[in-house]
Amino acid sequence: MPQALERAEGGWAWVVLLATMVTQGLTLGFPTCIGIFFTDLQHEFQASNSETSWIPSILTAMLHAGGLGMCFSFQSTIIVLSFYFNRRRVLANALASVGGSLGITLWPLLARYLLENLGWRGTFFIFGGVFLHCCVCGAILRPVATSAAAETRERPPPPPKTPTRGCLAACGWALQRHLGFDIFWHNAGYRVFTLGVMWMILGFPLPHVFLVPYAMRHGVDEHRAALLISIIGFSNIFLRPMAGLLAGRQDFAGHRKYLFSLAILLNGLTNLVCTASADFRVLVGYCLVYSVSMSGIGALLFQVLMDVVSMDQFSRALGLCTILESISILVSPPVAGLVLDTTNNNFSYVFCMSSFFLISAGLFMGGSFCALQKKEKRGRQAEAEAAATEAALERALTVEGPRSEKQLCTEVMYVTSV
Repeated sequence: MPQALERAEGGWAWVVLLATMVTQGLTLGFPTCIGIFFTDLQHEFQASNSETSWIPSILTAMLHAGGLGMCFSFQSTIIVLSFYFNRRRVLANALASVGGSLGITLWPLLARYLLENLGWRGTFFIFGGVFLHCCVCGAILRPVATSAAAETRERPPPPPKTPTRGCLAACGWALQRHLGFDIFWHNAGYRVFTLGVMWMILGFPLPHVFLVPYAMRHGVDEHRAALLISIIGFSNIFLRPMAGLLAGRQDFAGHRKYLFSLAILLNGLTNLVCTASADFRVLVGYCLVYSVSMSGIGALLFQVLMDVVSMDQFSRALGLCTILESISILVSPPVAGLVLDTTNNNFSYVFCMSSFFLISAGLFMGGSFCALQKKEKRGRQAEAEAAATEAALERALTVEGPRSEKQLCTEVMYVTSV
């Protein structure tokens, strides 16, 4: 017997939202606590900063590219949630991202406690059992009866069977059709968003990886250093819903892209605080201010993507964007670790590096979106002027037509009279 489809904006939508919150807390929150294990892993394997940095970079890159199980949990909940909410989609995305904030708050505290009692190997074993709860969340996701979902479930048309199509051409067609490269080439807004996010990601994860070892190197106690990450997560629990409510207002519907760019810019400027002082009170203030911009990025990231592509293209657009993000995530922490090794563990260079990528990404996205908007506006004005000119020409022909016939008739009568 076929399973009945759930109704969008119905009661089950809030159950799916809860499952998405839990999934994001488990998947997105976990990589932020890897900095707790940075020093222990470095001592265990006698590795350099650059070598140790490959651990969080590979973990987070595979989360976005597709592997370790976390990617299937994370991306599927985001896509299904977008089908369950229409009017409250911005708020739903913001509330779902609160799950990631809860994870950022709780994972470091749990990691610190388990690390002291079980060591890093036993802690990772416990973490594996915790991640099994993603299976429960996956069982909650049901098909939803929406037109967008129906379009997405339709099987794409097969490539035309022609004798000239080779294996390479078929593979190219499949990549373009299923991975969203056709959207990338033909949608300028999506192209700006994807390239901007790729550039932003080169700097965005660095504070989560290096904040704890940076604080410990400057004399901050291990527990207080781990508390810094929890402060960021705890602040986001309250800030992300507020950011979602603000961005969900109709007054800001056309400005969400610019709010997202502004949040990236502020995030980069905030990281410069860590280059000035490593005092614990200064770092607490940094975490609070950093949380404001981070909540804006988290609440608007997926909503801006939904604004630049249609919903029937969202799943493919998200997949390509996260795959390209994973390249940046894979490269960024090892490069920052190499900078630490070459500068005798001077963390100021790492935070300057993070600020550079974030500030330039924010300026690039804001300027590009503004240029695209002006181009679209000029195009609409040109179309309106062309339509007005055509209408005026038709009116002129309509008015002049009978007059010409009258003049012609008058000339004929004059000749006849002679």
